[in-house]
Amino acid sequence: MEIETPAALAGDELRRLLAATISPDKAAVDAAAAGLDRAAADPRFPLAILAVAAGDGDQGVRVAAATYLKNFIRRNMESSLSSSQLYKEFRDQLAQTLLQVEPAILRVLIEAFRQVVEKDFVKDNLWPELIPQLKLVIQSSNLISPGQHPEWNTINALKVLQSAVRPFQYFLNPKVAKEPVPQQLEQIAAEILVPLQVTFHHFADKVLLSPDATKLEYEQLLLITCKCMYFTIRSYMPSRVKQILPSFCKDMYRILHSLDFNSLPEDGAMMRLKIAKRCLIIFCALVTRHRKHADDQMPHIVNCAIKISKQSINLSGLDSLPNRIFSLAFDVISRVLETGPGWRLVSPHFSSLLDSAIFPALALNEKDIAEWEEDTDEYLQKNLPSELDEISGWTEDLFTARKSAINLLGVIALSKGPPVASAASKRKKGDKSKGKSERSSIGELLVIPFLSKFPIPSHGEDASSRAVRNYFGVLMAYGGLQDFLTENKELTVTLIRNRILPLYSMDPCSPYLISTANWVIGQLAMCLPEAMNTSVYHSLMKALTMEDMEDITCYPVCASASGAIAELIENSYAPPDWLILLQAVVKRISTGDENESALLFKLLGTIVEGGQEKVLPHIPEIVSNIANTVMQLLPPVPDPWPQVVEQGFTSLVAMAQAWESSAPDENRKHEKRVWHSGQSSIARTFSLLLQRAWLLPVEHMENSCSSLPPPSCVNDASVLLEFVMRSVTCMEETARMKVFELVPIWADTIANWDSWEEMEDQGVFNTIKEAINFHQRFDLTGFFLKMLPSQSENGSQSSVIGRVSNFVTRAIAAYPSATWRACSCIHTLLHAPNFSLGTEDARKAIAVSFAQAAFSHFKSISESPAGIWKPLLLAISSCYICYPDAIEQVLNNYDGNGYTIWASALAQVSSSSFTEGS
Repeated sequence: MEIETPAALAGDELRRLLAATISPDKAAVDAAAAGLDRAAADPRFPLAILAVAAGDGDQGVRVAAATYLKNFIRRNMESSLSSSQLYKEFRDQLAQTLLQVEPAILRVLIEAFRQVVEKDFVKDNLWPELIPQLKLVIQSSNLISPGQHPEWNTINALKVLQSAVRPFQYFLNPKVAKEPVPQQLEQIAAEILVPLQVTFHHFADKVLLSPDATKLEYEQLLLITCKCMYFTIRSYMPSRVKQILPSFCKDMYRILHSLDFNSLPEDGAMMRLKIAKRCLIIFCALVTRHRKHADDQMPHIVNCAIKISKQSINLSGLDSLPNRIFSLAFDVISRVLETGPGWRLVSPHFSSLLDSAIFPALALNEKDIAEWEEDTDEYLQKNLPSELDEISGWTEDLFTARKSAINLLGVIALSKGPPVASAASKRKKGDKSKGKSERSSIGELLVIPFLSKFPIPSHGEDASSRAVRNYFGVLMAYGGLQDFLTENKELTVTLIRNRILPLYSMDPCSPYLISTANWVIGQLAMCLPEAMNTSVYHSLMKALTMEDMEDITCYPVCASASGAIAELIENSYAPPDWLILLQAVVKRISTGDENESALLFKLLGTIVEGGQEKVLPHIPEIVSNIANTVMQLLPPVPDPWPQVVEQGFTSLVAMAQAWESSAPDENRKHEKRVWHSGQSSIARTFSLLLQRAWLLPVEHMENSCSSLPPPSCVNDASVLLEFVMRSVTCMEETARMKVFELVPIWADTIANWDSWEEMEDQGVFNTIKEAINFHQRFDLTGFFLKMLPSQSENGSQSSVIGRVSNFVTRAIAAYPSATWRACSCIHTLLHAPNFSLGTEDARKAIAVSFAQAAFSHFKSISESPAGIWKPLLLAISSCYICYPDAIEQVLNNYDGNGYTIWASALAQVSSSSFTEGS
């Protein structure tokens, strides 16, 4: 493939630079990147690098060229790649190249082309010749017209079509109520998709009727065509597509009917499965978006989906792609059932769907058992989600057959059956309601009776038992009937009492059934009666403390019990005895593994928040127990803390906040003394924990370039330090709690913190204010202003106030909430510390740093008035009050007119007429 380019750019030098970009040597990579950036200034650079990607030679270098070109286009697309004439030449050459390159290069270049086509063809509509030329190429390509243009690859050409139609999967102007079909999409439909339907039918015949080993390319053609059709009709419905829809659907039915999951798919069946998946996605879009055009196809769509779904008994032996196909088949039925003709089409199949499709997808299978042992988190996420999506025919992205089957079951249960005359109206001849009828739900008429056929397993049956596997499916079904059961509370009570709670008294309990039963109770939290309170919590606490059984882990049992208890508390279904629940959780935390403890720390926070005054008397003791557990879990060296430690800190913060919010009034002297005693006890515990976490033994730091503690839990640890400082009442306590040792380490840690987007930093800012307050009350020697050696890598000296100020300075430009919080600290940091004559220069340096950061950020957002102007301008004012000459110089050094800009903006925000965005 020859592309004419300047010799200087098309020669060996460009290839050498590209080869260096994939070198393991970082210096070589950086030098090559700089060289390519310089070469990119040449107007013909895009053509030159495209020539390398399209030419012969090392494929790694060619992929590097394609990748650089893709990124180059992304950076420069909106401005200009080159002159108009050169750009059109490049655009045409890129399209030509795509028709001929091999898949490895095509995958990268097609992403570059997508950016071009979205701007030029879709957004600006400035490429009128694209579709006529693409039509000619497709018709003359190697698979469709063998011999005409063998260099034009049909698959590549269809990939180009896919890129052209892809942007139309979403409405271009979603705020327009009835947006017409874009002219470009109508053109694609008329000139390419209509004739392509005949091609699709022809190749569907080849794939379905002949065992030709070369059919992979034909299947690729079918798959890409299906994707193009999906992108076309996902939002819009071009007029010409309406004409070919029946024919296109017939071929999709044939493809779907060819699927057989009674045996494992063959190695070469993957492409067929991908086509089937796309066909079902198209059916979902037709039912959801284009019912009036798809009504006559509904019976066939339903038949296809039901035929597939009734093979769900084979799910356990299938991989993720077949599972997704079953999921989509269930989703199609759910969507049809939500439409006008849906009841008439689907209701005759309700019984067979329940028996042969839905229930087999819910029952326990070998894959579930393997996943339980190999990846418990994945098992929980797939099978016992903390929140089920709302049951609806329009629910999207369920992805697993089980979730989609649960959703379909819920839709069926909520649908109303045929009118049934009420018994009362039959008995009372004179009743005015005579002749009226009631419509019972299918849940009452069919679903609950069907599930009742499966008995509770006998004692001692294991997971290999058919009874256990079926009852697992029954429990999954109950969890999916949440909406239906919420409307039938008496039925719910009966099910809980007779079909769920008895499982907990089995000996031994089946962990697979108990974990699912826990989940069901959590799902039905809103409709549990108070009368069952003791039985429900007793059962869940038994599950919470269940030990592993021989070679079966019970982590999912503990996790689901924890989730269920949290759901009950959040729905105001309180335990009969908060203390017993607290003791059970705390004991399990101290004896369970780290994964369980991390979960239970979360539950503990929920209990503290939900129990309020019922748990407050127990908080000091619980804090002591939890802190001891966390200290044991802390790594001995300054590695990042494990998740369980972070969750432990979070639960301690919840307890600290609950305790502080419970402070009694001053006139309640006895209660106040008790509260202060608890406050002191908690503060001592927090101090010991922070000492263990931060004041690391020197021997552990010998081989470390930094002796700072790991940047873990900075916000939560700050809250604990704030609690300690607020609790101190005398100098003896400051020494006993080592406040003057802890604060410098904390200040050093936040001074080096830069993960602003990863943390909720309110606790840090609150602790800054409390530290200043502590400084004013107890720092009699000015320790916070003394220069101390930093524990960071550079080892430089700085004061506590300087470190805190460094954090605040960087926070100013971090993100809006941090800006507000940082600016609120500036006045305090400038005026509250006891600056002496010897430290006045430090105060001035801090003020200058604050003013520079605030004005720089203000300038970056100054194009239109915004609410965030106020804190920035007022922060500069605080600095100016302290050092007017120095701050005026800072502003003018940044911008020659900086002082005037600040003063003018300050006057503007002070005006009563100031509004954001005005």
